[in-house]
Amino acid sequence: MNREHSFSPLIDSQSRILILGSLPGVESLRQQQYYAHSRNSFWRVVYAIYGDNLDEEYSHRCEFILSNKLALWDVCSSAIRIGSADDKMVDIEPNDVMGLLIDYPNIRRIVLNGRKAEKEYHRYFSELSIPAVYAPSASPALAALNFDEKLSAWRKALCFGG
Repeated sequence: MNREHSFSPLIDSQSRILILGSLPGVESLRQQQYYAHSRNSFWRVVYAIYGDNLDEEYSHRCEFILSNKLALWDVCSSAIRIGSADDKMVDIEPNDVMGLLIDYPNIRRIVLNGRKAEKEYHRYFSELSIPAVYAPSASPALAALNFDEKLSAWRKALCFGG
C-alpha cells in the first residue's frame, strides 16, 4: 500500500467558497486532475449550476472554478488507501485548512464533498467559524442518488436555492 497525497489547492484571492473533497482517487492521481474519473459528476454538476456547458479541457475547468469564485482542495493531505474507496483510508494526515483560510480570508463558506470529507473536516477542523455544509459525493461510488438529485443538493450547498 502506498501513501497517496492531495493536490495543491486551486484557489485565488477572489475565491469565496472552498469545496473540500477527501483525497483524490486513483484516476485523479493518475491524471493529476481534480475529479478526473469519467463517471464522477462533479464537473457536470458545477457547470450545470452556473448554467454553462461542460468544458473538456482541464485547464479551462480550473479557470471556470476560479472565475466563479470557487476553490478546490481536500481535507486530507495524505493517507494510505487501497483503491479509491474513502472507507479504505487509514493513517490520515490533514491538510492545513486553517492556514489556507488565513492566507485566503475571502472564503465565506465551505462545501464538503461527501461523507468522508465531512467526517474528517469535523474531526480536524470543528473549531473553525466559517459555515461548512455537506454536499453528497460526486463520486460514482454514491449510486444512491441520480444526477438530478446530486445537482439539487449541490445547488443548495452552494447557496443557489432549491
